[in-house]
Amino acid sequence: MRFNRMLLSVTLVVVALVIQVSVLARLHLPGAVPDLMLLTVLALAMVYGHVGGALIGFGAGLLADLAPPADHAAGRYALVLCVIGYLAGLVKPENGQLKSATGPMAVVVAAAVGSTLLYAGVGALVGDTAARHVGLGSLLFTAALYDLLLAPFVVPALMALARRAENNPLAETSTPVKAADVSAGWLASGTGLRIGRQRGGLRVKAAKARVARAGRIKGVKRL
Repeated sequence: MRFNRMLLSVTLVVVALVIQVSVLARLHLPGAVPDLMLLTVLALAMVYGHVGGALIGFGAGLLADLAPPADHAAGRYALVLCVIGYLAGLVKPENGQLKSATGPMAVVVAAAVGSTLLYAGVGALVGDTAARHVGLGSLLFTAALYDLLLAPFVVPALMALARRAENNPLAETSTPVKAADVSAGWLASGTGLRIGRQRGGLRVKAAKARVARAGRIKGVKRL
């Protein structure tokens, strides 16, 4: 991953984690909690692709595992977000740009349901049965609902920010390239050369005309 990707990803993940822990986790909503970390990973994965999505998901999940008040085994959420980031990167739109909101919203719902199921499944393997007491069906419904309501305010903005940061290096080199293309076009068209040749041709024609005229005049005089 390039430096601008890493810097932007780390910044967005840290900001999302702070908001997640300090604001969203304290809303005490019924069922699940709106997952801003998940939406951040989805937005970046749909711009950077499956490899970048997997790396960002793993880093974001590991940071969430270690940040207080985490009450689960470290690496559990890192595995979940790594898989979700990889899968979301596979449906990356062309050039990272959205043609409609239907696809990304479907990805958000699938990711919310998939991450909840995967998190509960990994928890069951390590002996965590909290999902059974809360109710898995309620968790799936509320997780999809909350993330779907939050996604329009998060995913498009983060994708646009990631695309803009991704295009900055290209923008810096676009001017010389365009200048080279313009100059190459001018050379290929031969505008200056053609004008010079046309002027030279006109001069030659004028000289020939003067010589011919002078010859005709001399011939008249001799007669």
